[in-house]
Amino acid sequence: MSLVLPLSARLAWWGTAWLRGRVVTDLALDAVLQQDATHVVAGLREIEGPVPLARALAELRISGVQGCGLALPEPGDPVGIGGPSELNAAALEAGEAVVAGSVGLVPRRVGAAVEWTAYAAEPRQLTDVGESDRALRRALQESASSLADLDVARWRPAAADALMNLHHPPSLDPPPGTPGRCVALAGRALQARAIVDLALEDEGGALSGAEVAARRAALRPLGAAARRALVAACSPEVWAPDT
Repeated sequence: MSLVLPLSARLAWWGTAWLRGRVVTDLALDAVLQQDATHVVAGLREIEGPVPLARALAELRISGVQGCGLALPEPGDPVGIGGPSELNAAALEAGEAVVAGSVGLVPRRVGAAVEWTAYAAEPRQLTDVGESDRALRRALQESASSLADLDVARWRPAAADALMNLHHPPSLDPPPGTPGRCVALAGRALQARAIVDLALEDEGGALSGAEVAARRAALRPLGAAARRALVAACSPEVWAPDT
């Protein structure tokens, strides 16, 4: 069960902290890269060829960008992206992206490195932190009831254990300036996504196609709420004004 931030979420948090002058460059890069060899950014306007991530962040700061936000789109549910179609398609294929002002960055792993491709980005609509938090809590309660009715403990004990362990959020390492409520929300969103992943494993063990359909129907709202919550927690556009 993975309870670590997606790559684009790390860049959203630490890129925002760097753009706002809250962390030094080396600290931000170390937090984003972790075990990766290097990160480069290709496709930036008026810059030929790929450049190191530090140079890309500097160009964003020069252009007036003050924050990086997360996107976690899925087919039919483009959470965190607002177009144009080229960015939407690339982000959907990757399953994640970062939106920084009018620039969208989509990651692709190349061996031990990551190449971010820059696209034009249009304004996006986001659910605010408070509503995302409330929606996730509702979805967790409703999904827990539905999964109990489906006897989740019988066919996926690990998912049942994860549901019981919600009062022990994962330990995250946010950069300075990240609101505490966003850190807590990100932790709950990661837990919810892990529950969905666990519960959908080993679908071949279901007794019937109806059970598979029921399982997916029970988990779909939780997965959507978790993605929206994580996007809000990692998107400074919807943070409180003083953060």
